[in-house]
Formats: sequence, structure tokens, C-alpha cells
Amino acid sequence: MNIPSTLKSAARTALLGAATLAALGTVAAFAQEAAPAAADAAAAAPAPALDTGNTAWMLTSTALVLMMTIPGLALFYGGMVRQKNVLATVMQSFAITCLVSVLWFMFGYSLAFSDGGSMNAYVGGFSKAFHQGITTETLWAPGVANIPEFVFSMFQMTFAIITPALIAGAFAERMKFSALLIFMGLWLLIVYAPVAHWVWGGGFLGSAGVLDFAGGTVVHINAGVAGLVCALVLGKREGYGTTNMAPHNLVYSVIGASLLWVGWFGFNAGSELAADGLAGAAMMNTQVAAAAAGLAWMFAEWIVAKKPSVLGIISGAVAGLVAVTPASGFVNPTGAFIIGIVAGVLCYISAVKLKHMFGYDDSLDAFGVHGVGGIIGALLTGVLADSTINSLGEGASLGKQIYGIVFTILWTAIATFVILYIVKALVGLRPSTQEEVEGLDISQHGEVVP
Repeated sequence: MNIPSTLKSAARTALLGAATLAALGTVAAFAQEAAPAAADAAAAAPAPALDTGNTAWMLTSTALVLMMTIPGLALFYGGMVRQKNVLATVMQSFAITCLVSVLWFMFGYSLAFSDGGSMNAYVGGFSKAFHQGITTETLWAPGVANIPEFVFSMFQMTFAIITPALIAGAFAERMKFSALLIFMGLWLLIVYAPVAHWVWGGGFLGSAGVLDFAGGTVVHINAGVAGLVCALVLGKREGYGTTNMAPHNLVYSVIGASLLWVGWFGFNAGSELAADGLAGAAMMNTQVAAAAAGLAWMFAEWIVAKKPSVLGIISGAVAGLVAVTPASGFVNPTGAFIIGIVAGVLCYISAVKLKHMFGYDDSLDAFGVHGVGGIIGALLTGVLADSTINSLGEGASLGKQIYGIVFTILWTAIATFVILYIVKALVGLRPSTQEEVEGLDISQHGEVVP
């Protein structure tokens, strides 16, 4: 039978339409069946699980960093003062460890690492005060580090402990113990916690791209500048410039410096929060920089003073550890080597020459080593960052690093100055002249080294 072409075309169109509708109906039906299945699969997806390897490394790192203060810094500083002040100096590190641990648990951690709401660019809030809301199941950086938040808080607590303890080196042998306790408590909450938040807790410096892998800004510039302000406000020790104030036991200081060096692996490599290749790079960078700086300080002193001293080489190694801290997870070992050499030479000049030139009494070179070393390291991080070591290095710049340094110096200097005068009004800052001459061991603690 002869069917007109127009009818054939219409028939084909109708059949195609019917087939298309049928196919669409099938797809829709399949989608309706698949949607609940997909939702069920998403609901059944496991939550991020605890990473036991990372956790084990962070538990180890935390213990290493705590060792840096007690006994590391306590011995390092204790050996450098006169014998009549050794117990008072060691006591400062130990008491600060106790005080900061309690304040960090109560308020410090929350101010540094919780959401501050409308003020989050500058400081955290109180939502985690007394560690409320944190359980054994709470993970820090879920999906990335997967470590218990308790462990992260404890690790950060050890940083909060050593930072104010470093300040004490600047005013060694001349602050009342009661004044020290009040000053350190206020300084932790008003200065340290906000700066830690700025850089690591979601604040404005971290958001601006300021790089600080393990604390060049948060710990060392912060402590060094505060130490300088303390030295200036308290004034010089009685007899400074006329009385022999040589270290009484450099063996203590060598042991302390050695403990600091070993503990620094937890400080820098631990700041990766994971047991991985970047932690390994940070560890290698730490060793190279410390060794290079120790040699650089030693040879600089050898050239200038004609003899290489024990105090010089251990101070140089610490200067290298300080300077590589912000860069440890951003540079390659060659960069760390450069940082160590620069820090060793410049910190020697600062500690030995500049304080005498300007006439301030930075007793144990807290500013000369930690302040100057921290600034050197922060600046060179912006210059030497290697994106093949850490992809964040692609955004490094000298300008960003200067931005972070300037804001930290300004806030720390002003706030420290104000806190000191509050403490001075409450209990006074210095013991009497007679008590200082007798020594802080007997006047502040009623004990002496036999």
C-alpha cells in the first residue's frame, strides 16, 4: 500500500517522541530510586578516623618541647647567672611551667584556637574555656592530621610555656618573684594568646599569608621584644658594668643548650602535625641551621675576641635554632644552611656589641638571640621559601613577612610596657638593692646552693 510521505514523516516523529518520553521516564524512575541510595551511602561514609601514626609522633613531640623548658631552658639560663641567683633562675622556668599550664587549660587555648566571632581576626573566644566541648573523640584537623584535640592543645601548651620563660632571660637576677608570676600570667593571656591566634588560629596575619611554620613570630620575636621592654623598664642590674657577672657554671648551660637542641626537633618537625616527609625536612633543616650558626658564631668570636668560647658556640647554636624555626617547613636544607650562617653572625653582633653600644642590660641575651634571630628567620623565610618543599611557599614574600613582624613588635612592645606598669603599681618590680646584692636565691626563696 502506498503511504504518503507526509504521513510517514509524522509517524516517525510520533514514534521518536514516544521513545524519548519513555526513556526520560525510565531515567526519572532510576533517579528516584538512586537518590535514597546515594543519601544512605553518604550517611554511611565513615567519619575521619584517628591517625595513630600522627598521634604517636605528636605525643613524642609534645614531650620533647616540654623538655625544652624543664630542664632545658632552666639549666641553660641557670648556668649563665651568678651562683647566688641560680635557684631563683631555675625556679622561674619551673614556676612558669606550672602557671602557664593552668592558665592555658582555663583560657589560653580558647583565646588562641577557638572562633572569636566578630573579633576572630584578632582573638578567639571563650567557647573552649576549660576545654569544654572537647572529648576523647574530638579530632584536630579532621581529614588532614586526624590527631586528638587534647594532644593538639597539649602540644600548643608547651609553646605557650616556653615563650614567657624565654623572656625571663632578659631581666635575670633582678625581678621579684611575685612580680614575675603576675606579669607572666597577664602576658600569656593579653599578648601570647592573641598573637598565636593571629598567625595559627585563623587571625589576620595567617589570612594575609604571613608564614611562620613553628613560631619565629609567635614565640621568638614575641618573647625577644617583650624581653627588651622588660630590660629597659627594670633598668640594669646592681653593679652592672663594674661587678663581675660572668656565668657561674657553663657546664649547666651546655647541658641545657643540648636539651634545647634535641627538644627543638619536636618544636619544628612536630609543627607539621603529622609523621610525613615535610616533618622530615623540618628536622633536617633544624639540624643544619643549628650546626651552621654554632660554627658561624664561634668563628666570628674567634676573629674578633681571638678565642672561641663555650658560651659562644652554644649561644650560636640556639640562635640558629631560633632563626630556622619560622622557615623549617618552608625552605630546603641549603636555605636552612644560609639562615644558620646569617643568624650566627648577626646574633653575635647583636648580643655582644649592640647592647653595650646602646647601654641596656639584656642579662642573658633574650632579645639578642630570640628577638634578632626570630626577625632574621622570619625575613629569610620570605626570601628562601621553596615551593617544592611546601606548596605554601609559592605565596611567600618579603613584604608579607615584614607586615607580620611589624604588627607583632608593635603589639608586644606596647602591651608588655602597660602590663609591667600595672604590676609595678600592684607589687613593685624589683627587690630592694640589699636583697638584689644578697642574691635572689636567699631573698626570694630562702635557699642557697651549698
